[in-house]
Amino acid sequence: MSNEITKEASQEQLLYAAILEKGMFLGLASMIITFSLYVFGIMPSVVPLGEVSNYWKMPVGKYLEAVNQNFLHWEHAPTGWAWLKLLAYGDFLNFVPVAILAGVTIMCYGVIVPGLFKRGDKAMGIMTLATALILALAASGLLKGGGH
Repeated sequence: MSNEITKEASQEQLLYAAILEKGMFLGLASMIITFSLYVFGIMPSVVPLGEVSNYWKMPVGKYLEAVNQNFLHWEHAPTGWAWLKLLAYGDFLNFVPVAILAGVTIMCYGVIVPGLFKRGDKAMGIMTLATALILALAASGLLKGGGH
């Protein structure tokens, strides 16, 4: 391994960039589509569009409690991945593109790991794999912290 600075991108960097670009466009297109379905009333929403602004000033926890109390009437407010049960509603379908955009980095890291090990860069391979696993674990909701 040399300390030379090169202007050429490695195969892993090119692969990472290609996946990131596709994921970004997928997330952006999904965001436009799901928001359109919501804002034009093509899909029903949990919170009526005319009442959304009443909830903007609330912190997320209070918002979810209010939405549950006023519209859902579930035993518990929809926290964590509970939004998946609400994908039939346009206001919660909008979470899908956010999840796509958040997950693209995890996928990018996961895809480049084999190439790093193949070219003998074990330290970077281990760090990249560990980063992907930590991000996936954090996104899973299995870790509870931060007072949420």
